[in-house]
Amino acid sequence: MERQRSFSFKPTRLLVFSFTIFSSILFLSTFTTWLTNFTPSNHQHIHLHFNTSSTSTSTANTSSSSSVGDGDSVALPPLFVHSLTENFTLSGEKISTLIDNRLSRTQESLSGSKSEPVRHDVGASNVNFTAMREYGTSPERVPGNEQKKIVTGGLDGNTQVPFLKKIEQKGVEGCDLTKGYWVFDESYALYSKDSCPFIDEGFDCVGNGRLDRDYSKWRWQPKDCDIPRFNATKMLELIRGKRLVFVGDSINRNQWESMLCMLLGGIKDPSRVYETHGRKITKEKGNYSFRFLDYQCTVEYYVSHFLVHESKARVGQKRRPTLRIDAIDHGSSRWKGADVLVFNTAHWWSHYKTKAGIYYYQEGSVVHPQLNVSTAFRKALTIWSSWVDRHINHRKTRVFFRSSAPSHFRGGDWNSGGHCTEATLPLNETLLSTSYPEKNIIVEQIIEQMKTPVTLLNVTSLSAYRIDGHPSVYGRKTRSSRIQDCSHWCLPGVPDTWNELLYFHLQSR
Repeated sequence: MERQRSFSFKPTRLLVFSFTIFSSILFLSTFTTWLTNFTPSNHQHIHLHFNTSSTSTSTANTSSSSSVGDGDSVALPPLFVHSLTENFTLSGEKISTLIDNRLSRTQESLSGSKSEPVRHDVGASNVNFTAMREYGTSPERVPGNEQKKIVTGGLDGNTQVPFLKKIEQKGVEGCDLTKGYWVFDESYALYSKDSCPFIDEGFDCVGNGRLDRDYSKWRWQPKDCDIPRFNATKMLELIRGKRLVFVGDSINRNQWESMLCMLLGGIKDPSRVYETHGRKITKEKGNYSFRFLDYQCTVEYYVSHFLVHESKARVGQKRRPTLRIDAIDHGSSRWKGADVLVFNTAHWWSHYKTKAGIYYYQEGSVVHPQLNVSTAFRKALTIWSSWVDRHINHRKTRVFFRSSAPSHFRGGDWNSGGHCTEATLPLNETLLSTSYPEKNIIVEQIIEQMKTPVTLLNVTSLSAYRIDGHPSVYGRKTRSSRIQDCSHWCLPGVPDTWNELLYFHLQSR
């Protein structure tokens, strides 16, 4: 019988086996480290060449169209993408699907990350970036070119183009909401003229004959963070059983009407929302209180052009209108007890409306023969801040002050032929005014000195882009090119963004 062998290693074989295992581990560790430290500088670049001659339509799920003229082309530098593969070319048909900027939809499709639009400055290449139009328009069809650009622009058509980049969502803590850009988002507007009966004639651009709708589809995107989309139901819960009060001039009425329309989207039965005095919103009436029965809350507006008392005084042989810059508006008793207060004033502080400061500003029994508007504005805001500190309980009431909203008159003022009717796209950065309004600086200085916490709702910079958002000749049914409104805003439109910022601040408390 054959003798059974014993299973054992000789010393030499054991040494060879151990060396082989050690070498394999060392090789795998070295290879893994090399892959981890591999830098993008070793990558080749993919040059994305855009086919400017393409006339194919986008794959977006819409069917309406609009014309794109030669002057609407956008210059864009080549886009470089790091890769280990060879250079290749993408046609215009495929790249259009990459830049479909409907961020709310894209974010839902990304797994565990968010999309952020990134601007590319105007460069040397001429490229038409397009996206489909929707929301009930009937533009002329241009054969072979049935798409709508997603660019922002100005009177000259030059602009930056929003682009999608897959990144992690950034938090809003410490984010500067005033720095960003407008992104065309076809999921906007948040409401329509037909869904909201609270838009008065002055802001009802669609009802007054404006045909284009793009001005209502731009969404503000801060550079360093994302802000939540307005949710009417959540906002109504935030103000359940409370008073949300807007106080100020007609620009604040603009924002207040916007808020009513946005909140109505969270109400199943619109008949359960009514004005407590049965008033219809017009320019003539200045005080309104709308009750939302299902939430036992009110959303109110009180007109106060200056926040201080408009009066009359005898100057010589006549009684003249004056402004008591030492006394709060007599309607201030109505502001008390509010849970959220949104103030503004700026629109009426002009030399025209304050009679150039000549025998207009009054303190006590003294009517100043002449006073600088900035000095008077500071005095008035000091009176307002004293009233807030004395009468508002900051443990109950959130206080906001909205900054000035810019006008966009070209070629004159509102009463001297100023116009903005030709603007259908936002301005680009090269056409913006770089000066920060002195009135905003005064407001910030006053707020810093107050005992009551006041949140500055700064909408000046973001609104400065939006020359396309004004009623222009569509502020009334009887249109005249000689009278244009480039101060107020169409609804739906830019004031909806102001309310999204307000919603964000109320959520963040």
